[in-house]
Amino acid sequence: EEEETELEELLGPSPLAAGPGAQRVAVVHPAVKWGPRKPLLTTAELQIAEAVALVDTLQNWTILDKIIIPTKTPDKKFIFGKGNFEILTERIKKLPRLTAVFLNVERISSLTKKELEDAWGVKVFDRYTVVLHIFRCNARTKEAKLQIALAEIPLLRSNLKNEVSQLDQQRGGSRYIMGSGKTFMETQNRLLKEKELKIRNALEKLRRKRSILRSQRKRREFPIISVMGYTNCGKTTLIKALTGEAGLQPKDQLFATLDITAHAGYLPSHMTVIYVDTIGFLSDLPHSLVESFSATLEEVAYSDLIVHVRDVTHPETVLQKASVLSVLKNLNLPSHLLESMVEVHNKVDLIERYKSTEENALAISALHGHGLEELKEEIEKRILKTTGKKILTVKINLEGPQLSWLYKQATVQDIEVAPEDGTARVKVIISNSAFGRYKKLFPNSKLFIP
Repeated sequence: EEEETELEELLGPSPLAAGPGAQRVAVVHPAVKWGPRKPLLTTAELQIAEAVALVDTLQNWTILDKIIIPTKTPDKKFIFGKGNFEILTERIKKLPRLTAVFLNVERISSLTKKELEDAWGVKVFDRYTVVLHIFRCNARTKEAKLQIALAEIPLLRSNLKNEVSQLDQQRGGSRYIMGSGKTFMETQNRLLKEKELKIRNALEKLRRKRSILRSQRKRREFPIISVMGYTNCGKTTLIKALTGEAGLQPKDQLFATLDITAHAGYLPSHMTVIYVDTIGFLSDLPHSLVESFSATLEEVAYSDLIVHVRDVTHPETVLQKASVLSVLKNLNLPSHLLESMVEVHNKVDLIERYKSTEENALAISALHGHGLEELKEEIEKRILKTTGKKILTVKINLEGPQLSWLYKQATVQDIEVAPEDGTARVKVIISNSAFGRYKKLFPNSKLFIP
């Protein structure tokens, strides 16, 4: 009960939340058109389109204007040059009942945020704060909520510096809390440190719990397949198509899945596998935000196979692939997992006569079921290879315990009974360890290995 109360405190209302009310937003994209900061594989129009898609996932948020403004200096205090900043400010001031500006950059400093808010008279959000807000709206489990609280700590620290500099100005430089000899900054920093430690401890407890569940799953030897991809690429739709699980409700929006969920499905040989749905990826996400979700992504390291789903209809599909692979490489996954990854080109039903230019990529439509049988066969082939499972036929005596043992310890695919001598040929998929046990228990059993 004590733990639950502490958890509730950690997951209390966030001081950073944008508030439940409606927001009327101007989306502003600083376009670097030249120099080393110019982005590759994309355009300013595509970048602002993704920013708009982020805002569209939020209920009661309305976009009043989309503005692309060129800049040479995206890392300067005002982000834009003086002339462009004045043009932008004039345009923002003319928007009716505007409540916020979404500046489509990874992170802005607390000082820049304050300067811009003073200049425009409304709240200013960057990608970090908007994505965090989407996460807050979509988080269902305690783990996801804790990970969001952890991701907020760097922002709270940054805001604290801003608060302290304002207090200094108001008090004429006196930073001390009445009679305590401690600065306001020190006290608040200590409280934040304590909060961060509590969140990390709570996440560690959940991680250990998940580790126990994982070892139970391993004992039952179900192969685990992590389905990954850029946000809104169709991962959940694909898992629904592969498993037939009616309860899965895919949504056409960014970050609809925040929690790891596991779903059982069958391969062509009737082998049971577990498909794991994971959080989607996004380009230009600060490292600390990805890091706070590392507990969720850690599951991927324990998979037997990764299926990387790509939305090939998206104009930035190449950039999206690069973003996903970059995060996967940073997760320090075992090299065999990255090498055996299955790449899936999804939504091909939306492209006339689609032909992949990439070798080994499988073209599918998760929504219409196109190419799913080929995908299952490819998954099975790679799972047999990575898990060391065998497909073989054994001759058994029907009066003995072999058949019952095989049903419990392996996947029985086919039985061919020979009634004249009370025997049967049984085709099974069996792991190396179970096969070793079978040979010890039934040394006289005949084996037929294809």
